[in-house]
Amino acid sequence: MTSKRAAIVYDFDGTLSPGAMQEHSYLAELGYESSAEFWAEVKALTKTQDADEILVYMQMMIRKAKKPVTRDALKRHGAKLPLFEGVKEWFDRINQYASERELVLEHYVVSSGIREMIEGCSIRACFKGVFASGFAYDESGAAEWPALAVNYTNKTQFLFRINKGINNSWDNAAINQWIPLEERTVPFERMIFIGDGDTDIPSMKMVRYQGGWAIAVFDPKKWVEVATQDKIGRLIAEDRANYVTPADYSAGGQLDVTVKGILGRIAREAGYRPGDKAEQ
Repeated sequence: MTSKRAAIVYDFDGTLSPGAMQEHSYLAELGYESSAEFWAEVKALTKTQDADEILVYMQMMIRKAKKPVTRDALKRHGAKLPLFEGVKEWFDRINQYASERELVLEHYVVSSGIREMIEGCSIRACFKGVFASGFAYDESGAAEWPALAVNYTNKTQFLFRINKGINNSWDNAAINQWIPLEERTVPFERMIFIGDGDTDIPSMKMVRYQGGWAIAVFDPKKWVEVATQDKIGRLIAEDRANYVTPADYSAGGQLDVTVKGILGRIAREAGYRPGDKAEQ
């Protein structure tokens, strides 16, 4: 039997890495003692200018910098990003599990965070594609303008790019081209979206509507916070996600078992039959 392609699509901040990626080293370099101060300024300016919050925070990253912001500098910040427990070992293990069930599993990021930081992180090579907010650069290599802003609603277009096998952000002709559902590269019913909250709700809803799967994760260290519990409660009450688990990617953890269960179901629906061999 020919192996079938499947995909796991991840948000990044709060999903693979704790908090927002700018908070770990970049904001301190700008002189902020508290990340809350930066985000408060972003929200105030967004409201004053009636603007998109992603574009505003990207503008402030450039405007507040004490020296030119380069791609390499952003990658160096990305190299410092912490990851949730088990993330580094996750990809090889889950790929092997899928392969044993005749699935070719691909991994993608769709994030409102900074593309260049993700490009510099320790797990970049694990992703077939990264769709995230990124900068345009002048002749000297300094960031001068947002080239791409990925917000909570336009995240869904990148799911269609993955669905149609378009691994770039610029080809609008290809994304609008009609392709029969059965000929698409990664059918939605073989797609899993993993995100951590409100900005991922449209993606979760769309993937589920198209027959795929949505998992909401939360930082285990923040479970005691009322805001975390309220957010998870809303996601369940509003039927946004199929499953909710801690963002712990360790072998045998709740997320590990949940994703393996979904992949097992995807494999069976794609025609895989284990025969007499019991699934591990």
